[in-house]
Amino acid sequence: MRDPLAQKLAIIGLGKLGGILARAFLEKGLIGTDQTAATVAHPTRAESLSGEFRFPVSTDNPSVVQNSEIVLLCVEPETVGRVCQEIDSALSPSHLLISVAASVPTRYIENHLTRHVPVVRAMPNTPCQVGDGMTAICPGRFAATDHLNLTRKLFDTVGRTVVLDEKHMDAVTGLSASGPAFIYVILESLAEAGVKVGLPRGTAALLAAQTVLGAARVALETGSHPALLKDSVTTPAGCTVDGLLELEEGKLRVTLIKAVVKAVQRAGELRPGG
Repeated sequence: MRDPLAQKLAIIGLGKLGGILARAFLEKGLIGTDQTAATVAHPTRAESLSGEFRFPVSTDNPSVVQNSEIVLLCVEPETVGRVCQEIDSALSPSHLLISVAASVPTRYIENHLTRHVPVVRAMPNTPCQVGDGMTAICPGRFAATDHLNLTRKLFDTVGRTVVLDEKHMDAVTGLSASGPAFIYVILESLAEAGVKVGLPRGTAALLAAQTVLGAARVALETGSHPALLKDSVTTPAGCTVDGLLELEEGKLRVTLIKAVVKAVQRAGELRPGG
C-alpha cells in the first residue's frame, strides 16, 4: 500500500478518541486537511467541528468512505454493526478499515461487510494526544503485512505500537487503554500526600507527575524489571522502604491487579455477538 501521506483518510465518528487521533495525525504532518474528512451524528456538531479542524465534517458516512482510501472507525461498540452495514456499499477490498472500537473483534466487522475488506483492529489510549500513547494492533482475515505496516506508521506518530494476536486485545483494553485512569488516581493521591505534608498544591502536582513520567521513562529506556528499579531506589533503613511497607499493608499492588482484571472482564462483556 502507498504511504499514508499520499492517501485520503475518513474518520467515522469524530468524537473524543477520533478527535485526538485526527489532531495528532495533522500536527505530525502525517496527513493533510485536504486529504481528511470525517463524520459525526448531528449536523450542528458537524458544522462546528468543520471550523475547528479545517477539514470537511458531515453526517454522510457512505459519501466520506467512498472518497477515502483509509477508514478510521471510531464509533461506540454498540453501533459498529449498524455503521458497517451503512458504509458497506462504499467499501472495497482496496480500502483499509481500521477500527478503534473497544471490544469489537475483526470477525464481527467482517461479518457485517459483503466484500473482503482488509480490517485492522487497533486499541490506542488517550495519551496519544501528547504523542506518548500505546496502541496494540491485530489483523483481520483479509489484512496483509502492508496493511499492518501502514497502521503501525499511523499510530507510531502518537506513541508506541505493538502487534498482538487478537485474543489479547481485551487484556490490552484493561491494561493500557484503561490504565491511564488508574495512573491518574495514583497521581492525585501522591499530590494530595504532598499537600498533606505541607507542599503547595501546584508544586505537589508537578512533583508527582514528573516523578511518574521519569520512572516510566527509566523503565522503558533501561528495559529493567520494575522490581529491580524499585530496589535501586530503596536504601537500607531509609525513607523509601517505610513507604513501601505502607503500600504493601494497604494492598496497593493487589488492588491495581484487581482493577486491571476487572477492566479486562468488562471488555469481554462488551463484546458484541454476531
